[in-house]
Amino acid sequence: MRAAPEHRADRGRQEIQGRPESQERPEQRVGHGLPGHPGRRTGRTSAGTAYTLHQPPHVPRGKACAVPGEAAPPVVLVAGAGGSGGIWEHHQVPALTAAGRRVVTFDHGPAAGGPADLAERLRELLTALGLPPCPLVGHSLGAFAVQELLLTDPHLASGALLAATRGRPDAVGEALARAEAATAAAGTRLPAEYEAFVRLVQNLSPRTLADEGAASEWLDLFEVAALSGASAADHRPAAPVPDRLAAYGRIAVPVLVVGFADDVLAPAPLGREVAAAIPGARYAQLPDAGHLGFLERPEAFNSLLFSFLAALAPTDPGVSRVT
Repeated sequence: MRAAPEHRADRGRQEIQGRPESQERPEQRVGHGLPGHPGRRTGRTSAGTAYTLHQPPHVPRGKACAVPGEAAPPVVLVAGAGGSGGIWEHHQVPALTAAGRRVVTFDHGPAAGGPADLAERLRELLTALGLPPCPLVGHSLGAFAVQELLLTDPHLASGALLAATRGRPDAVGEALARAEAATAAAGTRLPAEYEAFVRLVQNLSPRTLADEGAASEWLDLFEVAALSGASAADHRPAAPVPDRLAAYGRIAVPVLVVGFADDVLAPAPLGREVAAAIPGARYAQLPDAGHLGFLERPEAFNSLLFSFLAALAPTDPGVSRVT
């Protein structure tokens, strides 16, 4: 039996963001661990971007080493629409930190200016933290932003994994953008139950939808998000997606594009086009995965991520301003 709506709404602010609300204190100074999370530190840049630094296990306070004498290389994860860095804490952050990586996540909220605006927030974050060139992992809007950053500030990245991305508009995507803009203009708020169903079919694969137990659990999570308001940002009209494929020919860092075979929001063929446009880029596709494939099939996604990281040329991790 499902929990009462008010109880699920309270739980939603915790589950859908990937961490308990009581532990979220972005205003804390860097260097202060959070209660119960000694390897997790939060802070804000001078521009107000709230970020979280996740340290590998067994790292002494104030140190950036997972193994004595070996610096923990950083990875920066960039979320899609809605902008909660907590989305990565379900599966990717634990795997990366267990492997000895420092991980930076951040909350960017609704990026009204589109990919270019989010790319600027990402540039400011990387600069503020004083990170060496490091791998960037972006999903959906986060991937679009990483693509823009690779054009304007390639020196900030040692490589990029781009998941559920595209380089141009398409008819279905434009129709969805018009529909969401009309809904917002009318001031319409879908009932939580209906919103949950829409998110379910938009984000997951037919294989998951055919599994009644899994579908029910996902439906609960989407309904929790709707009741708590955590998914409200997804309803804001998105900025139009321009055709940027020709520009991507100037990207010069190693890139892996990951498409999800059953993605209806960022169809896999559009991701393949991005890979074809970037010199030397590789493309991989996960079957039985929808738009949230990194959550729907985390082990398969993480396997691609770790293979990509292992293939990158090692760089001097340097000394960042955050440890």
